[in-house]
Formats: sequence, C-alpha cells, structure tokens
Amino acid sequence: MTTLFISHGAPTLATEPGATGKLLARLAASIPRPSSILAVSAHWDTAQPQLSTAAKPQTIHDFSGFPPALYQIQYPAPGAPELAEKTAAVLRQAGFSPELDATRGLDHGAWVPLRLMYPAADIPVTQLSIQGQAGPRTHLAMGRAIASLQEDNVLILCSGAVTHNLRHFFTSERDAEVWDYVTEFADWLGQRIAAADLAALVDYRNSSYGRQAHPSEDHILPLFVAVGAGEGSTVTRHQPENTYGFLAMDVYCWSAPRV
Repeated sequence: MTTLFISHGAPTLATEPGATGKLLARLAASIPRPSSILAVSAHWDTAQPQLSTAAKPQTIHDFSGFPPALYQIQYPAPGAPELAEKTAAVLRQAGFSPELDATRGLDHGAWVPLRLMYPAADIPVTQLSIQGQAGPRTHLAMGRAIASLQEDNVLILCSGAVTHNLRHFFTSERDAEVWDYVTEFADWLGQRIAAADLAALVDYRNSSYGRQAHPSEDHILPLFVAVGAGEGSTVTRHQPENTYGFLAMDVYCWSAPRV
C-alpha cells in the first residue's frame, strides 16, 4: 500500500478544489483501494501520540471566519477502531506511549483531502496525532514504526503543509503572486526527499528558508511521518499549484504509480 503526504491548504480546498483537488482524485484512482486509512493530521496536536477509536467519527469544523457552506459539509466515514488498536501496539513496540481517544472525530486536515479522494466516505479511517513539541526526529521514528501497517492494505495519509507561514494568509488571494521563499523552500525540500537526505531534512530549520516557511513546526511534522513510513520506497513529487501566494500545495507519494 501507499504512503502519502498531502499539503491540505486552506479549508476552502473543500469547496474550491482547483488543481489540487483534481490531482487528489486522480491519485486515489491510480493507487490500490485501501481497506482502511490511518490519517496523520497537523491539526491534532497532543503531548503523547493519540489514536481515535471512535466508531463513527464526527466531522470537525476546526476553523473560523470562512464561508457558511464549509460548516455544512460532513464526511461520514466509518471509524477504524481495530486499526487504532493495532497502530497503538506497533507504536508501543517502538518505545512510544500512545493513548486511545474514544470520541475524537476527523479534523479538516483529514476530511478535506479524504473527501476529494474518496467522496463516498466508505473507507474506515482513524487519526493519529502529532506532537508539536517533539520535533522531526521523533516523527521520523513514528513513521518507521507504523510502516508495517501498509502490509495490511492500510493507506497512511499524512496531511500538513510544505510551506505554512500564516502571517500572509489574511492579506492574500488564492491566485496571489508566489513569494520567493515558497518556491525556494519547496524545491529544496523536494531535492532532499528525492535524495533521501535525512540529515538535511531533520535540520530543515537551518536551511535558507526553513524558519520562514514554517514559523512553527506543526504543519511539517506529518511530512516526517510520511518520510519514515515510506523509507526505502520510490517517491514521486506532484506540484499541482500554489495558493494564496504562500502555500505550496505539493503532494508526495511513496510507491504509487505515476499520475
């Protein structure tokens, strides 16, 4: 099965899918259909790894100030409590201390891309949280720990951002001119991922634009989970578009056919 890293962009991706939405739909059609999905979203940040065992996860509208239509969208996919339990077990074996949450739903980092990929909402899904204070190395190790889940036809879908400097968001339009650092950092990241240069990747904040692209680390940490889970596999970079001038919407796919 496949590991994905998706730049999920603004919540409006759900109603204005653009080139990214078209790519995600093609990507879903090109890879084997998963039996279940483990989503790792930048929008669930906890002190220790947590997994949702909810049988019917709610659609969480964890954003404000957007058009009313966004708050009406539901993604009623079934939960995957057995996958959550198994994920917790492999994390414990790797030295993590995961916890289970019986009520956690799907935040927009999970349901927005999933709705574009699997609109029927008929594939069981659970979420694994990030730890914003833990840094890239911990998330790389987390990805390696859960990689074996793919042998059970589990899609590991990691959702965050290649660039995420929110200081620019409320002063930009979707088709705003792209900031130079966005292109520079996204290309640097793509080169390091293609070369499997893990030393440079975990030290990304000391690259030329690392801190400008990510004033805080939460949205890049799911990428390290994906890199760890996909380690040793062929990786393909997709560059559908840039939005709002500061969001590179790059998508990375490990071991999937080219779209």
